[in-house]
Amino acid sequence: MWEIIVQIFPYAIAYTIPLLITALGGLFSERSGVINIGLEGLMVVGYFCTAITIRNLEAVAPGTAIQIGLLAGFAGGAVFALLHAFASINLNANQVISGTAINMMAGALTVYLARTITGSGNIQIRTGLLRRTIGGLSDIPILGGLFFTQTYATTWLVLALLILSWFVLYKTAFGLRVRACGEHPAAAASAGVNVYLMRYIGVIISGAFAGLGGGIIMVTYSGEFSGTVAGLGFLALASLIFGQWKPFGVLGSTFFFGFAITVANVSQVIPEFAVIPPIILRVFPYVVTLIALVVFSKSSQAPKAIGQPYYPGQG
Repeated sequence: MWEIIVQIFPYAIAYTIPLLITALGGLFSERSGVINIGLEGLMVVGYFCTAITIRNLEAVAPGTAIQIGLLAGFAGGAVFALLHAFASINLNANQVISGTAINMMAGALTVYLARTITGSGNIQIRTGLLRRTIGGLSDIPILGGLFFTQTYATTWLVLALLILSWFVLYKTAFGLRVRACGEHPAAAASAGVNVYLMRYIGVIISGAFAGLGGGIIMVTYSGEFSGTVAGLGFLALASLIFGQWKPFGVLGSTFFFGFAITVANVSQVIPEFAVIPPIILRVFPYVVTLIALVVFSKSSQAPKAIGQPYYPGQG
């Protein structure tokens, strides 16, 4: 059994990382008080921006095409998130409806642009990130074979962003202001905090991180833009709720989902899992999430003002 875990662990991490960075983005938005169910669409935008950028650069700048492509996905998600921020913050639109619109617009717009630019709804790239084994660290008993063998550079980038996100949210004045805007925006405003600005920053960060998540999918295990991320944005949102809006809680929940997805994908080629119908393995993490939400609903640690519009001068 241990050999099976070691064998599929790198693939589980590959699925976990885009979920983790997207959920971290949603964490900033929702901690500031803005629901963002548009994470799926923002991932698709980053997915597209990374794909089209790498496609145009891989022949002329093969050494930097992937890095620039990921930056394009990061920036594309941030810019597209401004639509959700403007509708939710300035226009006081229903945040769920606004997020739904983002999801619908992103899929249709990116496929249209892909067909207009390339003549096809799909965009393929010839090169992606290579898995690398970290010398020395890979020799550590147990941990070396799991974490430092056949790993992507984006794994360590996202883990660094996880630690940075925790530090920013809980150890800086900026993080305190963001969390205050999600808990009691009127009190934050009375203390001189610009609630609109904090919420804009939260939503923009969510878009940038989700766009980076889509880009990571492109350069790791996908290699082809198809106009969808197969519901991973919604799964990231579920991970955010399951992780109780805390960075390391999100890490645990996204790893759980990533490992469950991997087991479902490889179940038919592993004799120990072949006896279990694949559909059961695929729905298992969602069922567990629903059960967890029911069990812990009364002790939920969601920001108190999440989803509530802020009006200047309100008490």
